[in-house]
Amino acid sequence: MKFNCSTSKELMSKIKDLDLKMVDLRFTDMPGTTHHITIPIKFLNEDLFTNGVGFDGSSVRGFQSIEKSDMTMVPDITTAYIDPFYSEKTIAFYCYIVDPVTYESYSKDPRFIAKKAEEYLKSSGMGETAYFGPEAEFFIFNDVKYDSGSNFTFHEVDSGEGAWNTGREESPNLGHKPRHKEGYFPLPPVDSMHDVRTDMVITMENIGINVEAHHHEVATGGQQEIDLEFSPLLSMADDLLKYKYVVKNVARQHGLTATFMPKPLFEDNGSGMHVHSSIWKNGETLMYKKGNYADLSDFALHYIGGILKHAPALLALCAPTTNSYKRLVPGFEAPVNIAYSEANRTASVRIPNNYTSSPKAKRIEFRCPDPSSNPYLAFSSILMAGLDGVKNKIDPGQPTDINIYEAPADILAKIPSTPGSLAEALEALKNDHAFLLEGEVFTKDVIETYIAYKKEKEVDPMNLRPHPYEFNLYYDA
Repeated sequence: MKFNCSTSKELMSKIKDLDLKMVDLRFTDMPGTTHHITIPIKFLNEDLFTNGVGFDGSSVRGFQSIEKSDMTMVPDITTAYIDPFYSEKTIAFYCYIVDPVTYESYSKDPRFIAKKAEEYLKSSGMGETAYFGPEAEFFIFNDVKYDSGSNFTFHEVDSGEGAWNTGREESPNLGHKPRHKEGYFPLPPVDSMHDVRTDMVITMENIGINVEAHHHEVATGGQQEIDLEFSPLLSMADDLLKYKYVVKNVARQHGLTATFMPKPLFEDNGSGMHVHSSIWKNGETLMYKKGNYADLSDFALHYIGGILKHAPALLALCAPTTNSYKRLVPGFEAPVNIAYSEANRTASVRIPNNYTSSPKAKRIEFRCPDPSSNPYLAFSSILMAGLDGVKNKIDPGQPTDINIYEAPADILAKIPSTPGSLAEALEALKNDHAFLLEGEVFTKDVIETYIAYKKEKEVDPMNLRPHPYEFNLYYDA
């Protein structure tokens, strides 16, 4: 249940007969994990929406150092909804982070960055509303085990749908396990997760998330997709975090485990998050012009130009894990080519054109992001790159209307590729982030903290550890 209230008086009127017991306050750290604190319902009053609740910012990834760790979370009243999983009826809010003394907004608060991105769009005069629609893919497994130490490391996932289990003793084994790369859109019994996804969708709709469709995805082993209807940037980022929360908890209720890790399986497709976006002004789309390539406006072509120009830097925020670059490799439908094209899934920017001819549906689809990203940062950075293209009239060049995966070497040599690792993407962000600083949407401390965190906590630890496959390659050296 979502309330859509703008004042505390309106909210209190709507909840007075609901017998609520608790209040859950939530915020998101820089990598994109949501944290929460729960307080009794007696504290739900005017003061809560002014004074908020304090917490230790030094214990949150990418936030404060320990000598200045006091911070405050202030709930955004417009985000109120009833949590669908707690045993006692609980109202939940997303929060902004502020300084506990001055109550100034915190520059490293991802949700505040998304709010500033929307404000920058309006103040720039280039548009009024940025609509986003992500297609987040995920895997549902029956079991997952992993560990790492000084003398060992391992992981193992298992799925009743796994192609590797056709010969397993299951008392009985009933078969119907999708082959590698052949899991797209099958009916049950091959699609064994249909009812689980439907449960997820119903739960999402009950808390105010607008769902478009759900289906099985390409990979074996339980790859899924649930698509959301487009909405403005900040509300879509909120909804995507609720989406991930629902997916994980409904899976758990079914005795399953869900992951948004981009590449959990070797030799099959990874999980991406194709991000659709369009800019509107005065109730009209700015993306359409009849007669141009793919009926795109000059605005839209320049918007694409900005995304293509800044794509390597964008991926530090949109494909933000070392595992992301196990997905962004040739051969698994991954968008590794920095090019654009109409209805062409081999390009990193696709112009969907085969579902409807309505000008209102004209949009661009950036196919490189994956669902491990923080949606506040990912959507904001995509918007800022596109607007940089509009502002500076960046020419996207000619479209690439071929199957780039099968293009000859001389053509491939002219098409830039996405970074080959998180380290490369972070270096690109380090060298190309001025477009993110426009309007102080992102700030220098955000960029510096993000790069330092990712390098210290993810890139370097991965580089230091022996990989199990290295024993296959080198043990007999």
